[in-house]
Amino acid sequence: MVDTVRPRIGVLSALHAEQQMLLQHLQAARPLQLHGQRAYHRGRLWGFEVVLVLSGIGKVAAATSATSLIAEFGCKALLFTGTAGGLGDGVDIGDIVVAEHFVQHDLDASPLFPRFEVPLTGRSHFPADTTWGARLAEASQQALQGMLSDLAGHARLQALGIAAPRLHRGLLLSGDRFVCGPRQAGQLREMLPEALAVDMESAAVAQVCADYRVPFAALRCISDRADATAPGDFDRFTNLVARHYSAAVLRLALRGY
Repeated sequence: MVDTVRPRIGVLSALHAEQQMLLQHLQAARPLQLHGQRAYHRGRLWGFEVVLVLSGIGKVAAATSATSLIAEFGCKALLFTGTAGGLGDGVDIGDIVVAEHFVQHDLDASPLFPRFEVPLTGRSHFPADTTWGARLAEASQQALQGMLSDLAGHARLQALGIAAPRLHRGLLLSGDRFVCGPRQAGQLREMLPEALAVDMESAAVAQVCADYRVPFAALRCISDRADATAPGDFDRFTNLVARHYSAAVLRLALRGY
C-alpha cells in the first residue's frame, strides 16, 4: 500500500561506495529500473518509500538523475549524500556539512547576467529546504556523537587521524571542476568567502528542485581539504567513514520524521 502520509524520497549519491550501505538497508526492493543510463532502486528505507540512484559525477549527471526521480518516479523530496572538499576555516576531514544554500561556482554568464547568477532566474543562491535541512543537521550531530562513542566507529576515525569531527551548516558550492589545489581553493574563498565546502553535483540538483518546487537538502562528509591535493586513500576514507555517515544520518533523519 502506498504511504499517503510520508512523501516518497529520492536519494542521490555520486559514487557507489557512498550508496553501498543504503542499498544494504533497502527493504521490499522492487526490480531494478533503468532510465537514461541510470539504475534506480525502489524500496523502503527506515519507514519511507524511497528511490535510490547513483547519479555519477558532475552537474549534468546529477541534474538528469534528479529530473528522473521527480518526473519518472514521483519523488516529493530529494536528498543528496556524499563527500566534498573543505573550503571554510575549521572545516576539516571527517566533518559533516549540511547545506543551507547552494551556488554553482563555475557559472558565469557575465556581462549579460551577474557572475554565479543562473540566467533568467534572478538568483545565484538556491536555498535548501529548511525542514529537511534541520532534520539532516540534527541527525548528523547525533551520528557524529554516536560514532565517537561507538568502539568500532571511534576506531575507524582514529585510523584516519580524525579526533573530533564537527557539524557545519552554510553555503555549499558545486562545479564541473575538481578543486584540489591552493590556487583554485583560494580563488573560490576570495569570491565566495562564506563557502564551507565544494562538490560537483549538489547545486545542480538544487536548481532542478527549484524548477519543480520539490524540497531538497544535502549532507556532505569532508573527505579532504580542497586547498591541498586530495588524499591518495580516498577509497579508504569512504569505506571507513563516509558511507557509515550517510547510512547513520539518513536512518536518524527518517526515523525521526
